[in-house]
Amino acid sequence: MANRVLSSRAAPSSSSKFSSRFMFIFTLSLSFTYVCYSVLFCSAPVMPSSRFEERRCARGDSANAKKLLQRSAACAEARNSSRSELKATAAPLRLAPNRSELSGTRSSRARGADTARSKPANVSTVSASAQRYGNKKLPNALIVGVKKGGTRAVLEFIRIHPDVRALGTEPHFFDRNYDKGMDWYRGLMPRTLDSQITMEKTPSYYVTREAPRRIASMSQDTKLIVVVRNPVTRAISDYTQTLSKKPDIPSFEELAFKNKSQGLVDTSWNAIRIGMYILHLENWLQYFRISQIHFVSGERLITDPAGELGRVQDFLGLKRIITDKHFYFNRTKGFPCLKKPESSSTPRCLGKSKGRTHVQIDQEVIEQLRDFYRPFNVKFYEMVGHDFRWD
Repeated sequence: MANRVLSSRAAPSSSSKFSSRFMFIFTLSLSFTYVCYSVLFCSAPVMPSSRFEERRCARGDSANAKKLLQRSAACAEARNSSRSELKATAAPLRLAPNRSELSGTRSSRARGADTARSKPANVSTVSASAQRYGNKKLPNALIVGVKKGGTRAVLEFIRIHPDVRALGTEPHFFDRNYDKGMDWYRGLMPRTLDSQITMEKTPSYYVTREAPRRIASMSQDTKLIVVVRNPVTRAISDYTQTLSKKPDIPSFEELAFKNKSQGLVDTSWNAIRIGMYILHLENWLQYFRISQIHFVSGERLITDPAGELGRVQDFLGLKRIITDKHFYFNRTKGFPCLKKPESSSTPRCLGKSKGRTHVQIDQEVIEQLRDFYRPFNVKFYEMVGHDFRWD
């Protein structure tokens, strides 16, 4: 009997065996979980967040000196890493401006960095800001003449090309304002990128004796554009413009002739003198090659503006972007106009003074002036290698 009792106590039941195994497995799983937790979270993280570390360091700034000393190295590293991340993030959005425009104190750069952190990138703002970049350069090309030939039309038409930036007003630097210096002249120019051409137009340069030498001293590689038209109609247009400003001036015939009965033309009158194109061209050829001068036909500029602008673009080394699709003919003005851009509700035509009706000149006077200009025209055709058919 005693032996039976002892044997029953020595042999554990099946339920107690199951409980023991369960506890063993449970304990093992907890241990494994603890080990994994320690490996993943208690050691240094594989991809630490410098932003998190920087914020943690900032919160710890109020701690005691001992803790600050312990964290100083790690916090310094976190701050440096954070700055690197900001630079890397900002790099794709940064344009390449002129250093002189963006140079400033360290504090201003810090304020700019703070602004970059607080504001998201705006593509439209970046595009608008691009217009402020670039440099003010001396012109690569000049429209040097001639008055009442169509120079304003050429300037307005060519400046719609994305690779051309042009000064809208006439600076008269090489004839009236040369004593103000090149720095003053450069300051008038629009900002241009390296890939863009800077232009200006002053028609009086063509008849100014000092202009070729002065322009050559700026750069002998300057490209020159001269817009010419029939010298007789040009003179009448010139007189019409002057008459609109000074109604009391003498008649066209009185100004054009020293002796009308003998057909003696007064070449001292500026309206007549400008049309003697060959005489002025000879002065320019002392400083520039004929290949550096492009002559635009004022007549074809009216009948075929796209064709004339195509040749101007070729001369300037530009891609032919300005084509027929940019123009329409305004029958009221008798002049081509630019079609309206997408941003405007109206087309772009030249001012009221362009395309005005000329004063009526006696046909006999016109024939006398044609005879006067004919020998000058023939020499001009030979020099430029093109017959403009004005006779």
